[in-house]
Amino acid sequence: MKMPILSREERVFREPSIFAVDMKAVTLDNVLVNLFMLMRNNGARIKLKLARNATFHDVNSLKEKYFKALENRQELEGFTDFPEAVESWLRSSLVNMVFRGKAKENISSMRPLHLESYRIRNQKYTRDYNTADQVFIMINQRPEVRDALKAYMSIGWDNFSRKLVDNPTLDVDTAGLLHLIKMVDIDPKVVNVIGDVKPLLKNQANLFCDDVVRLLAYQNSMPRSVFIDYLRILTGFHLALYFHQLVYQLPKMVESGSVDEISGWSMVVDMSDRLESEISQLACDDMQRLMDGTLDYVKASYTIKAVRRMPGASLESMQVLLQRIKDYDSAMDAYFQVRLSEVLENYDKEAKTDEEREDAQLYRTELEQYLQYEDSALLKYIQCLMNVGGSYQLKYGRQFIDNVSMKNTESALMIDGRSRKHQRRGAIGSKLLEVLVQLLVLTPKDGGGFSSNPLSIRQLIKSIRDRYGLIIDGSDEPRFSDADVKTHMAFKANVDALKSKLRQIGFYTDLSDASSLQKIRPRYKFND
Repeated sequence: MKMPILSREERVFREPSIFAVDMKAVTLDNVLVNLFMLMRNNGARIKLKLARNATFHDVNSLKEKYFKALENRQELEGFTDFPEAVESWLRSSLVNMVFRGKAKENISSMRPLHLESYRIRNQKYTRDYNTADQVFIMINQRPEVRDALKAYMSIGWDNFSRKLVDNPTLDVDTAGLLHLIKMVDIDPKVVNVIGDVKPLLKNQANLFCDDVVRLLAYQNSMPRSVFIDYLRILTGFHLALYFHQLVYQLPKMVESGSVDEISGWSMVVDMSDRLESEISQLACDDMQRLMDGTLDYVKASYTIKAVRRMPGASLESMQVLLQRIKDYDSAMDAYFQVRLSEVLENYDKEAKTDEEREDAQLYRTELEQYLQYEDSALLKYIQCLMNVGGSYQLKYGRQFIDNVSMKNTESALMIDGRSRKHQRRGAIGSKLLEVLVQLLVLTPKDGGGFSSNPLSIRQLIKSIRDRYGLIIDGSDEPRFSDADVKTHMAFKANVDALKSKLRQIGFYTDLSDASSLQKIRPRYKFND
């Protein structure tokens, strides 16, 4: 069926008040680089206009224009004698690259080692499709958390004098990056600014902020490079969880006419590294529910955005918009009947011959027959939007969730065997497990701060379930109350796989058969 013709405004799917991301394949390092730009510039994305006729960064330009200039100013020595060593350092520790090792390889940006990393980047290769906007909206819910993270990521740099500041916690890679940063003369041009947007899922955003607070508790206890790696993993993890929750909650919000967050989401995760594990089918089923629910999420998003375009509704709160949809009346029906008629009349807009006009009329008739099963003009109009953009959003939404879930990596929240037999499923990779353990061993203290305490296996499993909705052992879950013996054995095997993974990453040792003595101990000594 030929697609209806829609205006540019109607085709736009992204709605920051729901989810600021233009869902496409993203790189988490790019997300952090752009997030640091937003944090430094109070929510503004800036376009860097480089001075000295420089428009593009590559390895040679960094070497010849920056390292050589630093050597001429006697701020470093040895570059002329060991240029290969400098290039090796650049490639391995300082820059992110696209098409690495190929003829068309290029620098995308400096690695996100510091808040100022965004100042040296090639914007063409550092696109994040507004993903950093969503992270900024989430962390901006608690300004004190945003400012604390900003202060830590700014260590070693005075933004007013644009000079390095001695700090004992600054590692050599970050110091090298800052020496390059100070060589860049820029004329910042603001491209756009994130408005005063509040996250739709406030509880989920607050959970992200709380995890950042817990991570910041380690700022004096773990190496800076490890901290930033944890932050990258945590950012992807919470973006994935936020999207899972949106797919689960948004259609229910539209149906109920309320922004009140709905509990009940959970997902079984496979702790083994085997594609045919005992728990795999349960984990695959839960992930399939996400994929199946994405269609309803896209439809709900289009509905909210369509109602927001009504006269006088552009500045209304999400609660008011949802109530409008709930209390759908004749005035709204009349408005969308007009919009639907305009869409249908545009079918032959581009037809130039009688034959093309006849084909357009045939397509219009087919669409009208397809729409007759919808109850209202709004639903018919939304189906037109879905016909044009629905499949696109489903395709790229899948790529987005794959990337932020760090699929098939050590930090994975998802694994995929890339076959019908071995489908997508929830998982917790060893690196992600390490991050979660480090956060969950912290206990808030009265009056502020945290204390670090060992956890039992059961406490860890319960904390992961209660805090993030991820099920490792579902024996006590209401939805598995009637499960058979095979299912209970699968959960037991999953717990054993968790123990094995904890042993591999050095958090857990069996000292006794007594469960009370089987404790998980943190890797880094905590200084509160």
